[in-house]
Amino acid sequence: MDNRLSGSALTAFYKEHLTESLLPFWEKAVDREHGGIFTCYSNDGGRLFSRDKYTWSQGRFVWLWSKLAGMSARGLLALPSGRYAEEAGKAADFLRRNAIMDNGNCAFLLTEDGRMKESEPGKGFDTSVYADCFVVLGFAAYARVSGDSSYVEAALRLYDRIVERMEEGSFRSEPYPIAPGYRAHAIPMILLNVTQELLECAESFGHARCLELADRCRRFMDDIMNRFLQPDGRIAEIVPASGAAPPDTVLCRHVNPGHTLECMWFVMHAAVRLGREELLAPAGRAVKRAFELGWDADYGGLLRFVDRDGGRPAGRMANDPYETLVLDTWDTKLWWPHSEALYVTLLSSRLLGDPDFAALYDKTHRYVFRTFPNPDRTIGEWVQIRDRQGRPLDKIVALPVKDPFHIMRNVLLIIELLDGDGRRLREAASS
Repeated sequence: MDNRLSGSALTAFYKEHLTESLLPFWEKAVDREHGGIFTCYSNDGGRLFSRDKYTWSQGRFVWLWSKLAGMSARGLLALPSGRYAEEAGKAADFLRRNAIMDNGNCAFLLTEDGRMKESEPGKGFDTSVYADCFVVLGFAAYARVSGDSSYVEAALRLYDRIVERMEEGSFRSEPYPIAPGYRAHAIPMILLNVTQELLECAESFGHARCLELADRCRRFMDDIMNRFLQPDGRIAEIVPASGAAPPDTVLCRHVNPGHTLECMWFVMHAAVRLGREELLAPAGRAVKRAFELGWDADYGGLLRFVDRDGGRPAGRMANDPYETLVLDTWDTKLWWPHSEALYVTLLSSRLLGDPDFAALYDKTHRYVFRTFPNPDRTIGEWVQIRDRQGRPLDKIVALPVKDPFHIMRNVLLIIELLDGDGRRLREAASS
């Protein structure tokens, strides 16, 4: 991709990729009988091996289809808004009827027709608070596009339960349990995103809790930027809960470049919305540092995990299973960090006016679109998991699913940024 291409040409590129590659795959995966979407596909998308439904992905699907409906209604996409809203509503109803347990938590896994199922026999149903977070995202987005206030209240009830569990320390976070005595960047990161989405939803309804949600956004953002952002510009993934200096372990030394890139656009959005523009420059520095540490100079693309000094993660072992994952998969190339990189570099370029971000975007775009899109156009979408050299890998990363969320979300956000809606971010940052 030539970085001299006009905004309109880049917008047209992403709209075509959405409608010609991404949507044809996922529209065939929609369960029009029960609601929701099938995601248990092989990495290349050629085989559906289970019709079970992970709540994590179902909540994301509701968000995506609601976003498609909303953007189509505003004229940003030439798609049937009503159909996407209807399918989002059916999936939201499927979750509201089937996924929420008597204790107010979400079950992690459901059968095709909505019965709760243990992902690991004997471990219980509510094994990951991340699933609850994605259901909140979906409910909030559907409430906005449908005008159905009952989903605002459903989202707020789930959100309150999430926050309660976080404050009690009683939550579970499979597939990535957090070692006792430590804090994970992923927790304030996802809570910032969820709270922002819920705030936008609440504002659209004139809800009484808007000020409270805005204050929570500030607190989660400050937690990320004060505790996890390090003096050298990197975001630490794991830190001691006590606030002590991190030990020299793989657990505390490793960096997740994709998480940094995703989180920094959460921070940028919140900083603009809440009048905290002083955080834009530090967030931009963190984006640059993630590329400095994470970009593979030999083969291109972003490594899954790196050491705080770059290269293969180092340090002594603390006998935590997550360290094994870090060391075994550090040099893989995953779909989701690269889609996040596309959006955050474009956003940073527009908010900060720094030509370095345009160069990072251009480098990422060239790598992504020669590496990830499925060469079999009869299937479409991306081959999402690849080895260091870019060859397809048939592996499980977190859930045994092929998930539409990151790619399509970032494509939609890029279209918004380039095709008019991005003006509000740029104008707010310069006012």
